[in-house]
Amino acid sequence: MILGFVAPLGALAGGAATAAPIYAAPKILTCSGGDFATQTFTTIPSGTYAKIKVTGACNVAPNAVIRVLGNINVTAGAAFDAQSAPAKITVDGDVNAAAGAIVGLGCLPNPTGHTTGHPCTVEPNRHSTISVHGHITAFDADTMLLNGIRVRGNVTLIGGGEDMIPWTVKDNKIGRSLLIAGVTPNWLGVILNEVGGNVTLTNITITDPGDPTPTIFIASNKVGRNLSCWGLGPNVSGGFPGEVNVVGGQTFGQCVNLPIATG
Repeated sequence: MILGFVAPLGALAGGAATAAPIYAAPKILTCSGGDFATQTFTTIPSGTYAKIKVTGACNVAPNAVIRVLGNINVTAGAAFDAQSAPAKITVDGDVNAAAGAIVGLGCLPNPTGHTTGHPCTVEPNRHSTISVHGHITAFDADTMLLNGIRVRGNVTLIGGGEDMIPWTVKDNKIGRSLLIAGVTPNWLGVILNEVGGNVTLTNITITDPGDPTPTIFIASNKVGRNLSCWGLGPNVSGGFPGEVNVVGGQTFGQCVNLPIATG
């Protein structure tokens, strides 16, 4: 496909014609193959893509620079690992996860004395730079890992979860609202996020069979509007002593009992 055509300046001036350069349009990338069970992945290299459709087990090359002009769509049962290796990824559209999908976006080192980061498996002292200009939406996903990313729109995670892999929503900047509803993951931490709108957490049960007191952590978040928590269990914690959620609006439900400051 040719994006455009420029008349040769030489022809207009009566001189020798010079061919205008021809540019290929960004392509749609469908990433297939791989096997998550054996940790075998098809690797997505650096490049600019019209959109990315993930149908297999796919990861990104270490230190890749990827631009997606449209959406990243992770189909049912597929896996997209952008949290094991540092990379720069910019998505102009949305990131969507279907039923049974595994999505990991972002990695960053642990701060000194804390375990609130999510170190990269490759080059653990480095970090990803991931920006989503639209929304992140998941329905009945197997696993969602969002760590140190920027999202201009909403993050909406409804349904899903499984017994083996914990969900993390940590160190993110979310321009609009965060909703997590009806999920049953191994564990859930909503920690150190900056959210411009509301944070709503409802009907979440964590299932970690190895923890005698399974606990959802909601700690050190900065919420622009309201913080609402309903039907969370078996236990809920506001983190370590001294950690406080700063809420610009009101606090409802179980989160009323967490350390809260107004801001």
